[in-house]
Amino acid sequence: MAAPEIDRLIKLLARLPGLGQRSARRAVLYLMKRRDQLLLPLAEAMQAAAESVRTCSRCGNLDSRDPCTICADPQRATGVLCIVEEVGDLWALERTAAFSGRYHILGGTLSALEGRGPEQLNVEKLVERVREEAVGEVILALSATVDGQTTAHYLAERLEDLGVSVTRLAHGVPVGGELDYLDDGTLTAALRARR
Repeated sequence: MAAPEIDRLIKLLARLPGLGQRSARRAVLYLMKRRDQLLLPLAEAMQAAAESVRTCSRCGNLDSRDPCTICADPQRATGVLCIVEEVGDLWALERTAAFSGRYHILGGTLSALEGRGPEQLNVEKLVERVREEAVGEVILALSATVDGQTTAHYLAERLEDLGVSVTRLAHGVPVGGELDYLDDGTLTAALRARR
């Protein structure tokens, strides 16, 4: 039987995506065996992140500054706004280095089954940004799922009267695919071939 502290650590790690009880137990054992090289630095890094990382008030990205590094970068194209579902999708697109504009994170997609409507997403903030920041193009970089397609259609309708060009990621993103799981080449091709 494990100590209560170890049990608690296993239960917390098991909550992470992709980890079950067995994987969490193995991870905890690995960490405990490498306490000085891994466990303590990991605990310190997690504490520092918990204290300093916050959500960007402009786009929704996670960073230690507000506005985030991307929003504050004067080299970024201000007239192009890429709409993504979650922070992980922004990170996936940034890995490609194929996009030099700015982002807006919705916080999910519309989903009748999960009771998530436009009010639960950052849609109004998006409309406000398009109006105030002289955005010329909005790229809808949403997953090719039913909910992603529904959300893209809804956003295109909401932005229709604002005089902004609305484009979507092109072929390369498979139907049912999620951005965070795609390779960099596929994401780069999809961004470049948008229509």
